[in-house]
Amino acid sequence: MVGLIGKKIGMTQVFNEQGHLMPVTVIQVEPNTVVALKDEEKFGYSAVVLGLGEMKEKHTAKPYAGQFADMKPVKLLKEFRGFDKEVSVGEKIGVEILDTTRYLDVTAVSKGKGFQGVVKRWGFGGGRASHGSKFHREAGSTGQCTSPGRSFKNVKMPGRMGAEKVTVQNLRIEKIDPEVGVVMVRGSVPGKKDATVFLKSAVKREK
Repeated sequence: MVGLIGKKIGMTQVFNEQGHLMPVTVIQVEPNTVVALKDEEKFGYSAVVLGLGEMKEKHTAKPYAGQFADMKPVKLLKEFRGFDKEVSVGEKIGVEILDTTRYLDVTAVSKGKGFQGVVKRWGFGGGRASHGSKFHREAGSTGQCTSPGRSFKNVKMPGRMGAEKVTVQNLRIEKIDPEVGVVMVRGSVPGKKDATVFLKSAVKREK
């Protein structure tokens, strides 16, 4: 498994080798810095800690800056377990590490949609749209009367929607451009424009 920290640029279209038009999401990957290596002897598991973005030392607290030995502090840190590529502390890695990867699992924070009703949030059908029905997009009954006289837990109701951690699995890599530092994956990726995304190689079984 390999991992990277990137940024969602947006969506576009490309033609694949068969001449089919494919919708792709463009993810920009600036060089990630290897901040630390964790081994099983000391930590109980193996992992690689990657960092992205630079911070001014005067804006860095001492406890946070203590983990950056002989390197500038970074804004964002992400730990990837099971990293099977050999890397060293201080090394810069980019999209070229995905040369042998065909599918990716992409994790990001989805778009926030605010307070929404049950039709948009949970896909309720609602009532008739005809005149005089008086029941269009309401939730309907949510509880019982005298016994037990309350609503049960986990009843689907209106509430805040979106702004949650979402992982989309098995997105096929359509194109990698190491010169620009861009990887294009087929399909959509959670998050708004310029959102931070975490990429991990996935194992996709061919049918």
